[in-house]
Amino acid sequence: MAVHYERTGPVAVVTIDRPERRNAVDLATAQRLQEAWRRFEDDGDALVGVLTGAGGTFSAGADLVAFDLVETAGGYLGGFRGQVGKPTIAAVTGYCVAGGLEMALWCDLRVAGEDAVFGCFERRWGVPLVDGGTQRLPRIVGLSRALDMILTGRPVDAAEAHRIGLVDRLVPAGDHLDAALALAGEIAAFPQDTVRSDREAVYGGLGLPLQEGIAVEAKLGREVLAVAARGAARFAAGEGRHGTGV
Repeated sequence: MAVHYERTGPVAVVTIDRPERRNAVDLATAQRLQEAWRRFEDDGDALVGVLTGAGGTFSAGADLVAFDLVETAGGYLGGFRGQVGKPTIAAVTGYCVAGGLEMALWCDLRVAGEDAVFGCFERRWGVPLVDGGTQRLPRIVGLSRALDMILTGRPVDAAEAHRIGLVDRLVPAGDHLDAALALAGEIAAFPQDTVRSDREAVYGGLGLPLQEGIAVEAKLGREVLAVAARGAARFAAGEGRHGTGV
């Protein structure tokens, strides 16, 4: 099986396992990835998803040897034009390039080992970015830096990726998955209704004028006020004082 779905407590780990092809995605792998993310969405006990690759590589993107991917409503690589309703984290080691980079950009956060390499390597083969890369990369690193990566196809090492905001957590090589799981566990420990509504507000307000974005935030916030009331009651009863955990 080229894609594994495993649960670690409240965290679902989706692993691309084609190390002989540097975890490049062919049609069968794309179908398994789409199934995995549907399973994550439907799994009520899975609160945070982690995407990673086996064998020392995140993913080299589309498998240009098989070259059998077909376009679906969710894109070519396995649903990455769409979005899930729960937080996701990319745990990156080794090469995270071409479509692999697009998959990492799809995730909300990126944790990378110091051995990670990012880049739009499809540039050299005349393959376009078609699973959200041209839209997500500028939103994450800014227009100029995104264009630099997209137009030149140059490799970006982990230190630079962290400096420009492409990587959120930089860890020693080999620690990427453990660090991503720890981060996922932190997020999973919070009240999930407001985690998800605040996340939805961020994405829902992107590209809108400020006041329209604030209106999106206000609408979603009103829908979870009962959660806030319960949290306030817990605080009033003494939980979480002086920086202690809740």
